[in-house]
Amino acid sequence: MELTRINKYLSEAGFCSRRAADKLIDAGRVTINGKIPEMGTKISKTDEVRVDGKLISKPKKKNVYLAFNKPVGIVCTTDTRVEKNNIIDYINYPSRIFPIGRLDKPSEGLIFLTDDGDIVNKILRARNNHEKEYIIRVNRPITNDFIEKMQNGIPILDTVTKKCFVEQLNTNTFKIILTQGLNRQIRRMCEYLDYRVTKLKRVRIMNVALDIPVGKWRYLSDNELDEINRLVIESSKTF
Repeated sequence: MELTRINKYLSEAGFCSRRAADKLIDAGRVTINGKIPEMGTKISKTDEVRVDGKLISKPKKKNVYLAFNKPVGIVCTTDTRVEKNNIIDYINYPSRIFPIGRLDKPSEGLIFLTDDGDIVNKILRARNNHEKEYIIRVNRPITNDFIEKMQNGIPILDTVTKKCFVEQLNTNTFKIILTQGLNRQIRRMCEYLDYRVTKLKRVRIMNVALDIPVGKWRYLSDNELDEINRLVIESSKTF
């Protein structure tokens, strides 16, 4: 559990400077869980801090939620030491964020980034049935047999993929809506049927459609976040 010095806590809460906080502590005007602390005492986020009996709370940090149109060649990793073309350095957001899920390096399209670990866990639970929509181009003409087999499940990675919606858009292009996130799932499904993916683009996650140019990002709107939270809550009830 992260610990913070009491003077730093009071400063970050906007109550006073660290120097002024030290004077308050020295004067016995500060309490932690009802007890007067020593100078330099560290606290956790569960501790109750009061000055002259008044409860001091740090302002709640507003979480960051981004929608990003990932270009081909960018890697969805937070390890900036290992991978040069990583998503974190590419976006260069001023505070720490991380991607929700991933798109592999040769793929492009919509991905969310945030600093909210709770929503990451909820969205990534495949059993929550959160839809992800993709437009796929393959290396040879699509047949009715290909569409039917993709819809009804393909044996990959020691399992059979869940039934899904697949629609042919033109000779070599189809749309697929998944509620699972197996590793390289669409590429493996196509390879099983002797097709090779030449372009993979994610165009929707849940209620959010891709509407920004390649390489650009935007904040999710309040309406989008409200709907995401509603979907997360509703699907969580099916556990």
